[in-house]
Amino acid sequence: MPLSWPDTFETRVFSTGGARIHARYSQRLSGQPQELPALLLLHGFPESHLMWRDVAQRLAANFFLVIPDLRGYGDSSKEAGLPDHSNYSKRSLAEDMTALMDALGVGNFYLCGHDRGARVAHRLALDHAQRVTKLCVLDIVPTLDVFEGNWLRVPYMDLARDFCHWFHMQQPSPIAENMMGALDPDTAGAYLRARLNGGAHVGLDYLAPQVIAEYERCFCNADGIHAACEDYRAAATIDLEHDRHSRATGQKIACDTLVLWGARGLVPRLFDPLAPWVAQCGARVEGHSIDAGHFIPEERPKTLAAALKTFFR
Repeated sequence: MPLSWPDTFETRVFSTGGARIHARYSQRLSGQPQELPALLLLHGFPESHLMWRDVAQRLAANFFLVIPDLRGYGDSSKEAGLPDHSNYSKRSLAEDMTALMDALGVGNFYLCGHDRGARVAHRLALDHAQRVTKLCVLDIVPTLDVFEGNWLRVPYMDLARDFCHWFHMQQPSPIAENMMGALDPDTAGAYLRARLNGGAHVGLDYLAPQVIAEYERCFCNADGIHAACEDYRAAATIDLEHDRHSRATGQKIACDTLVLWGARGLVPRLFDPLAPWVAQCGARVEGHSIDAGHFIPEERPKTLAAALKTFFR
């Protein structure tokens, strides 16, 4: 079943102070070792925690899994953006995640993020280094390197074309929202399906119709589109301030880091995928490609789950 989860998962809405976070997490069953390590899985744009459904099936016996909808996505709250976009900064979203783990009684944890979730994970690993035991980032290079054109393998014009939504979605509200379909569900659905194509023309065969319908339910409305735009506006403004300050002060990721990317996606065509992370990590960095486009957790769940089991030992 495309939307099925193991019976041992629960769902709950958590208040983090700045948002209401909807999350799915493993039950702690009688007879199960209580020392199972915690693993926090963060989704990307324009999806929700649902993207981890097939990976979770394969990891449930090995980890205490926590799989939330990020602020602004899925069934988490979608507040209006502040003038400086700070409530959608990766710092604020990372604080949501530490509050979530606190509420679940988790101290240290493994962390894996895809796309926007990987950007939250990057900031979380910097701001809360004592909490993150190991980090995995999927199919991104650091935000600051994208905007500054570092490690590029192609002219910046190629980046602007292939990452066009980065520049479009940061335009002032409601210009970007209306163009994306905030006032027209059909336009919003077409936009969503185009983004789920990953920018690499991989098609949508990797997603069942029920899964696409669930993403449409959460994204294709005025609040969902506005929140996603605020995520990207924050990336182009306040997130860059935070990232530049971290680099100026020599702050680096302190834990071992695994970098994975889709061999058929945009990241390896546009960038050196591994070198930016080596430069921003003070511990061991390893990485390799996976035969996939951008949406690795849904295109290759078995391969990804095996890689995570090996790394998060």
